[in-house]
Amino acid sequence: MRFRSATQTDIAQIYALERLPEFRTMVGSWPEDQHMRMLADPGAAYIVAEDQAGRIAGFAILQGLLSEHKQVELKRLVVRTPNHGVGKGLLTEVADRAFGEHSAHRLFLDVFVTNDRARHVYENFGFRNEGIMRDVIYRDGAYHSLVLMSLLETEYRCRSKAPAHEAMKQGGTNG
Repeated sequence: MRFRSATQTDIAQIYALERLPEFRTMVGSWPEDQHMRMLADPGAAYIVAEDQAGRIAGFAILQGLLSEHKQVELKRLVVRTPNHGVGKGLLTEVADRAFGEHSAHRLFLDVFVTNDRARHVYENFGFRNEGIMRDVIYRDGAYHSLVLMSLLETEYRCRSKAPAHEAMKQGGTNG
């Protein structure tokens, strides 16, 4: 798996990936033109995970890179095929960039309450629950709640310094 910054030519694959029917109640989606605007925004970053064939296996969107408060939002993380380690690798790349390249103090995200798989991955990575945002998304005739989660730089640094066996005890591995 190779990780790189996305380009304009990747937007069609990103757009198609987030619109897969199985993700409808798990992740947000934007029109292609909004992705193009976000890709050009200096306060945002797109990271893609590319498989051996050069196809996008997953992507992540970061926002708030220019925040004076050093808070970076993981706006979206989508993986084509779950349970193959792509999500964990992509999340590691996101955290490395947020806390390294972008000097974040806090990395935060929101996730659908019903997206147990993603919540499990984030918790095992070290994100902490901050609370539930009730009925914030209206989709398919119903309101949906989100869980707000965050990871502080100090927590990330402690996690990344832990020996492999300690990281496993802390829930630092997840396929």
